Amino acid sequence: MAGHSQFKNIMHRKGAQDARRARQFAKVIREITVAAKMGNPDPNANPRLRAALTAARQGNMSRDTIDRAIKKASGKDRSDDYFEVRYEGYGPGGVAVIVEALTDNRNRTASDVRSAFGKYGGALGETNSVSFQFNRVGAIVYPKATASDEDMLEAAIDVGADDAESDDDYHYITCGIESFFSVRDALEAKFGGPEAARIEWQPTIEVAIDGDTEASLTKLIDALEESDDVQATFTNAAG
Repeated sequence: MAGHSQFKNIMHRKGAQDARRARQFAKVIREITVAAKMGNPDPNANPRLRAALTAARQGNMSRDTIDRAIKKASGKDRSDDYFEVRYEGYGPGGVAVIVEALTDNRNRTASDVRSAFGKYGGALGETNSVSFQFNRVGAIVYPKATASDEDMLEAAIDVGADDAESDDDYHYITCGIESFFSVRDALEAKFGGPEAARIEWQPTIEVAIDGDTEASLTKLIDALEESDDVQATFTNAAG
């Protein structure tokens, strides 16, 4: 399936991000803040906040830090209002790139993203300039040892997922975005917390790239994710 290698890249980059824990914590806290302000501060009634808290626990964020972020977001202080922004463009080798950000300063974030594209052989485009090459899906990842391939596929389909594929290390479950939270919660009830779970941009067709292009693309993605404003990046590069 197109996008299967994308999941591998997600897991690989997750490991790299863990080495920069302070920056990753800032991103998760920002997501908690936005989720709590946009909905109910009770995670049981706010699926987006529940997902953010899962990411926080996976990153070993302390309970006190989580509670402070929710309390601050639930208060009257609007100094930390963030906007969701999506940037699209082409990286080296004509690879399509989607960047999702949460920012309190659109001009700053746009300048940072444009600069990264320009520095590493890409070009920032208009909204929807590349997203037509992707599908929006829910993505849930479990370690291989969680269940057999057959049991994971059966469980995923039973709770409403579209597919489950497995390799030597992980099970990759995909579902429609409208059923993402219900599928994730049902699988968590059966297997425990996933290794990763989020809504993704999955490429419909992947682009083959050579080693030099891959090196430049990696530098671009790393530069983008150095920004506290950037929450996630997606490409249609195969590999």
